[in-house]
Amino acid sequence: MDNILLVLTYIAVSASAISGALEARKHEMDIVGATTIAFVTAFGGGTMRDLFLGRTPIFWVTDPFLSVVTFVLALISFYWLDLPSSQWLNVPDAIGLGIFSVLGASYAMQIGASAIVTVLMGVITGAFGGVLRDLLCNQMPNLFRQKTELYATCSFIGTWIFVLCTWGKVNSVIAFILGAGTIFLMRLYAIRFKVTLPAP
Repeated sequence: MDNILLVLTYIAVSASAISGALEARKHEMDIVGATTIAFVTAFGGGTMRDLFLGRTPIFWVTDPFLSVVTFVLALISFYWLDLPSSQWLNVPDAIGLGIFSVLGASYAMQIGASAIVTVLMGVITGAFGGVLRDLLCNQMPNLFRQKTELYATCSFIGTWIFVLCTWGKVNSVIAFILGAGTIFLMRLYAIRFKVTLPAP
């Protein structure tokens, strides 16, 4: 199980780093800005999770190679990754949201947190890096914007699916896939069809 969590962490960090670097390039930042945004996006949510759960040292401090991967991917994304449309930025962002959300819930479950705390840790882990990315890019975070496609809601629903599957003794890998996959597909569906929460 630990090996699975490690692999998922690397996938989520990689996707989030790419998302951050591409967002920085879209806002005409230089490589320093792109690297900073990549690190914040990749590590922001997990750092908040570890601080809330009292997990120390923080996950990326115990594995320095995560920082190396983030730095290399920021460089590659900034200088060489060519996407046909800015809409493709949503794909790595949705991947990071899905995997990080389920990872956050999984770590909360390991310490025996209640169901609601487990889900909240999943949402924080999945969404907070994107919030910091948007703030540093000088824009209102997607998480808080009215009439913006579902974001935290996708994380909330997918994390509950993961938790319920775990309670139902579903195989852990299948539970991960169902939870993260739901978040990923919901996010892309919401973007494609402009699905939002009701406005006042």
